[in-house]
Amino acid sequence: MKKINFKQLQKVLDALQDGVYITDGNGRTVTVNKAYERITGIQKHKVAGRHMADLVKAGFISKSASLEVIRERQPVTLVQTIHDKRKIFVSATPMFDDHGELTQVITSVRDITELVRAKHAEEQLQQMLSMRKLYAGVPQQTDDNLLISPATHDCYQLAARVARRNVKLLIQGETGTGKTHLARFVHQQSERAAQPFMELNCAAMPEGLLESELFGYVGGAFTGASKQGKKGLLEVARGGTLLLDEVGDLPLALQAKLLKVVDENQFLPVGGTEFIKLDVRLICATHYNLHDRVEQGLFREDLFYRLSVVPLQLPPLRQRQEDIIALLQHYLPRFNQQHEQKCQWQPETLELLSQYTWPGNIRELINLTERLVVSCAQPNIDISDLPAYITGASHSVTPPSYSSLPQQVASLERRLIEAALAEQGTTRAAAAALGIDQSTLVKKKQRWQQQKNTGSSQ
Repeated sequence: MKKINFKQLQKVLDALQDGVYITDGNGRTVTVNKAYERITGIQKHKVAGRHMADLVKAGFISKSASLEVIRERQPVTLVQTIHDKRKIFVSATPMFDDHGELTQVITSVRDITELVRAKHAEEQLQQMLSMRKLYAGVPQQTDDNLLISPATHDCYQLAARVARRNVKLLIQGETGTGKTHLARFVHQQSERAAQPFMELNCAAMPEGLLESELFGYVGGAFTGASKQGKKGLLEVARGGTLLLDEVGDLPLALQAKLLKVVDENQFLPVGGTEFIKLDVRLICATHYNLHDRVEQGLFREDLFYRLSVVPLQLPPLRQRQEDIIALLQHYLPRFNQQHEQKCQWQPETLELLSQYTWPGNIRELINLTERLVVSCAQPNIDISDLPAYITGASHSVTPPSYSSLPQQVASLERRLIEAALAEQGTTRAAAAALGIDQSTLVKKKQRWQQQKNTGSSQ
């Protein structure tokens, strides 16, 4: 058998773009190529002749694919960590002689960061081409020109078609999916675009105050009322658009009064005796399924059909995965300018965030982007800068440790409530967003605090 010319072989290996690492049948390093040195930062003279077990022990690599091949006597693929930070994709293959003896292990290496960058660049190109083709005829939003994924394409196309028709719209979708943005889009595409766009959150205030905010009141209508009276939003928004956000939380008594307004196209201020002609386009939004609220007796069926002449459904961000990176790239420059920073997303960070489920939807994404801009110590936003609840939920490839179903449900409930409190700011608004009673949320919060105090005192 002709002896291998290792000098010639080394030239061939150095011409390859992928990294190559070769050991003998016992796991001792024979050679590496230039691409391996470039990818890993490990120089050939530091590893040549050394056993793989010694290199793992010295911290050069996290684990050895070559030793796995020697042990299993079959090909092995795994992810290695180099110097505790850089990750590489490793495929090792055994080489046998005519007698079945293991003679070498040939390992090919690719940089995961480079793979992610290539994948990210390809996805961005495909997204740009798809958007140009898909939305060439769609009116552009004049607010902040967010990209729209195919999952919401039909919704925005329908909104654009009916914007100039004075029909009532019902926008449904989870909290943070962009219902207010869609309502503004409709207003901007309508003939009322030059007039006011007003909004009222029906879950944010008690019934008495909500009624006066919506309908207004005359002077002296009730104790503490202004002597001059106050115009309600139905009058202030005259000629424009009024968004009733979280209309599913509107008390039944006010639902009856709103129904009368819609039917008669006029309204009566609190304490007033003269009707005011209605000249407002009503758009309603809710995170509830109003069909379910009707069946539960919490929402009037007749009002539901009056308000939802054209229903619009916004999907959650987890169903619009192709939008995630576009949204992250959209909001980062805004917060960079606002806080005078120069942050940039690392491709592997974007890759991880694109796999996250975003329970708080776009609102959570905006919140996280601003938090990272003001908190990162360096311009490049790495995976290590992300909160543990994201890296843990999205990055782990190991099976979760199993606990009882009630324990898992309780843990999920707590995470959702804490996220809602952080996002909404008040227990009332958080409870409304989650569709539970405020008293229930407060009791749970108090119980967790008591458990924490008990645990810390032991």
